[in-house]
Amino acid sequence: MLTVGGVPLSVEQAPNIAAFLEEAGLATTQASSLYLHIPFCFHRCHYCDFYSVVDTHRQHGDFVDRLLEELAFSAERLSLPLKTMFVGGGTPTLLEPSLWQRLGAAFKPLIDGETECTVEANPETVEEPLLDVLVDSGVNRLSIGAQSFDEGLLKALERHHAPANVGRAVRLARQAGIKRVSLDLIFAIPGQTMQMLEADLDQALDLEPEHLSYYALTYEPKTPLFQRRAGGLVEQVDEDLEAAMFERVQARLAEAGYAQYEISNYARGDLEVCRHNLVYWQGQNYWPLGPGAAGKLGALRWRNAPALPAYLKSQQWPAVVDVERLDEAGQIGEQLMLGLRLNAGLSGQQLEALLANDPASTTRRAAIEGFCQRGLLEQDGMGLRLTQQGRMLGDGIMAALL
Repeated sequence: MLTVGGVPLSVEQAPNIAAFLEEAGLATTQASSLYLHIPFCFHRCHYCDFYSVVDTHRQHGDFVDRLLEELAFSAERLSLPLKTMFVGGGTPTLLEPSLWQRLGAAFKPLIDGETECTVEANPETVEEPLLDVLVDSGVNRLSIGAQSFDEGLLKALERHHAPANVGRAVRLARQAGIKRVSLDLIFAIPGQTMQMLEADLDQALDLEPEHLSYYALTYEPKTPLFQRRAGGLVEQVDEDLEAAMFERVQARLAEAGYAQYEISNYARGDLEVCRHNLVYWQGQNYWPLGPGAAGKLGALRWRNAPALPAYLKSQQWPAVVDVERLDEAGQIGEQLMLGLRLNAGLSGQQLEALLANDPASTTRRAAIEGFCQRGLLEQDGMGLRLTQQGRMLGDGIMAALL
């Protein structure tokens, strides 16, 4: 169901973002980060709840035409050069090199040598001609969806790629001149044992990526995996085993020289962290392009309507849904939640500045004290952060503070 301010709407009824920006006093506010959503996939993985369309290339050209129109109309919303640009999906690397050339020509004026430019890739789609175009367009970071190196576990996820192609994609990316490679992996997959996890870690570390995102499998509502679990066709990994897997991931990656800087993210050094994700966790502004892409300016949050047919017919800015303007208490709760995702947490100065203006300060201080007493949060002269045990229960802790 599409909603604006909690009111159900059809895509045809949904407004664009202009009136909301005006009402919120954000008519001239800009973002220095850009998220671009390319929704096409050749198969929908059963765990994925991102907006995607299974497509046979018929609409790719029309989509790029419309995306370039949206970008041109959105240029005034961007502070240049961009600090970060992230192209996700879907499978962005399904677009042909000729279409990427068109996109690259439009993006190059928005960036400089300091901009972090990331593109997500399915290992099956990574080929030399495409990589050459991406590098020429300014892409300097590739995020490869590995998920697992075990064929049986990939099948459980309905993930369609050959494990050997992950290593091939990494090698081709390095040969093309992409110096920062990230691997996305999942643990606690149905049927996964600790031995399987160790094998996945071995193979991931052998590829020596600069960055790893290692997520516990989540069962998102409305996904096929969620429905299969509800129907008894999938057995979720035991809670204790999942916790043991999380601890093992942290330990193995630390031994290999990867610092955990966020609950699910690890980097070989400060220069290898994903700067675009830090934009989200640090509450900075970002502008969306493409159907299903989410944006933030100040207290305003919204999402471009996740409907490709309506997007292709739209003009200027697309219709938006899930528009939310956070009040002061909501913004403070969000900053607490996002800040605690990071291992560094919130500095004492940041925490006190937030709580000093917080209408819910008494309640939140009591919650923080309670979590500290339970060993889930730790607070000292440096600030407030999740403990090792707290990271395993992070979602519940942050929901309570939100």
